[in-house]
Amino acid sequence: MCIRNHQRGVSLIELIMFIVIISIAVAGILLVMNKVTSHSADTLLRKQALAIAESLLEEIELQGVSGVNPGTGSANANRTSFDNVWNYNGYSTTNGILDFSTNTQITSLTSYNIAPPVTVANTPAIWGGVAVPAGSAVVISVSVTDPTGQTVVMNGYRAGN
Repeated sequence: MCIRNHQRGVSLIELIMFIVIISIAVAGILLVMNKVTSHSADTLLRKQALAIAESLLEEIELQGVSGVNPGTGSANANRTSFDNVWNYNGYSTTNGILDFSTNTQITSLTSYNIAPPVTVANTPAIWGGVAVPAGSAVVISVSVTDPTGQTVVMNGYRAGN
């Protein structure tokens, strides 16, 4: 009669190696998850800054290219009197985003700013191979800085009235 010695189960060394390998894998996954969740709000901040920039750019593009009172904007200027795109040149905010109609601070947007200032400039004399008469079209650049210091820049064009 032959007696065979069959091993059943796992040894203590194999069990400890399994626990060590699984622990390292779980630690790595948790590290990645922690990094992802800590930066998940960044996308929201960027989208909010983009929405602010888009809103201001649209506000500017709705103004006339030439106006009775062309001038230069300044920090925290009251935009209710702006009647042409040139009034926005140099406009910026230092204490958050201001409501257009009341020129008051929007409470939920106090950590966003229009910075660097808005620029409004004449387009080049030749644009896409087409001659553009001086003063008939402008390029507008709006920059919004979010609470983390990241800046979103939007550019737009406005042609004559």
